[in-house]
This record gives sequence, C-alpha cells and structure tokens, in this order.
Amino acid sequence: MVMNQVVQFVKQMSGRLNSNTYTSLSNPQNIAYIRNLQREMKKNDVLNIPFDELNVVVFDIETTGFYPYNGDRILTIGAVRMRGEQILEEETFYSAVYNDEGPSEEIEALTGITQEQLRNAPPIHDVLSEFYQFVKSDILVAHHSSHEKHFMKHASWIAMKTNFQHRIIDTSFLTKIVEPQLNLFTLDEYCNHYGINNQLRHHALYDALATAELWSEGIRGVKKLGYVHLNDVYTHIAMKR
Repeated sequence: MVMNQVVQFVKQMSGRLNSNTYTSLSNPQNIAYIRNLQREMKKNDVLNIPFDELNVVVFDIETTGFYPYNGDRILTIGAVRMRGEQILEEETFYSAVYNDEGPSEEIEALTGITQEQLRNAPPIHDVLSEFYQFVKSDILVAHHSSHEKHFMKHASWIAMKTNFQHRIIDTSFLTKIVEPQLNLFTLDEYCNHYGINNQLRHHALYDALATAELWSEGIRGVKKLGYVHLNDVYTHIAMKR
C-alpha cells in the first residue's frame, strides 16, 4: 500500500519541517516562475489528453478553519503526483507552514499538528514556491476542492501577489459519473465505500494519498464506461443539463 511506503518520509519531515526539498526562490524569481507556469498552462490542451497519460497532482491542506478571508490560515500542505490511475509513490510533497500562534487545541487534537512544528516551519511564500515547483503545470485534484481553491487563491495573492490559475478538479467529478446513486460526502465515507485505508486521517499527505486512490478508482470507472479523456466527461455533464 502506498501509505505504508511513505511512513518513514512523514516521520522524517515531522522532525525537520524547515528542510527544503526544492530550491527556494527569491521573490522576483517566484513571480517569474508562476507567470511562466501560467503561460504554459494556457498552452496545454489537458482536456484531450487520454486518461492513461494524464498527469495530475493530488493534494490536501489542513487549515485553522474554513474561511481564509476571515483570517483562517493554511497549516500544512501534502501532495502526490499521478499519471493516469498510477500513484507515483516516490513523488510526494509535504510541508507545514510557519505560524507563530500555533493551532487551537481542537485543531491540534484533530490533526496532530503542534505549535513547535509550525514555529519551525518555513513561511507560506517559501512553501508555495516549493509546492508550485513540484506541481509545475499539472492539473490539481482534491476532495471537496472548493476548500483548497479558496485557500490557495487567498494565500497565493497574499504571499506572492499572483493569481492562482491552476485548474482544480474535484474527485466527485468522476465518482458522480461512475456511481451517480451514491450519497457520500466525506473522505472517510468514500474511503469506506472503496476500501481505501487511510492510516492517518487529517494529515495532509496521508489524506492526499487517500484522495489519490479515490481519483484512481474514478479513472478506472470512467474508462470502463468508455470515456477517453476529460473532455468526454465535460461533454457528458453538459448533455445532462
């Protein structure tokens, strides 16, 4: 199982969250890099890439709450790269984000994130720089993606003064096609339904890995139904309206 193979990685990162896996960029370089990514994304015709060749980055964030524009902040970001339905278990990203206040007692109990981890973590602009270098121009996938999108838009503008333009697709984009009768909502419910083992719930990397398995289930399902690429799915949805 993928999650077993990253246990050691998570333990190491928990002890040295300020270690940089990717080269840090100065602020002008940040802006130039993001703009180059945005130009590249505009040129990519990702909707017609066959599912077997489609590169995505599945990610998850842990936050202090639900409302970034009311002061809630990103605490951790976890991500894993996929090609088609294959989870590339060696290509993962994880970092906490500096916060001098630390999490609330409720959030610490839920996530296991401690004040010490946040105080030793890199600032948000460094974390976003590394995250975007990891993602490149790939599509992002998340469970309940509106949550991630709102926080990424807010953080990207506050920390880097750039608009967030990556395409984010929700896992339900595929699962609603494959099993439209399902009335599931939480990641836990989907994991139980598909037999996905999430060893450490509310840890950004483990939740990203579980979400990646859910996305993989969705790809296998739509391929069985005859869909070849994302454009087929968009066409199906448009015809249903």
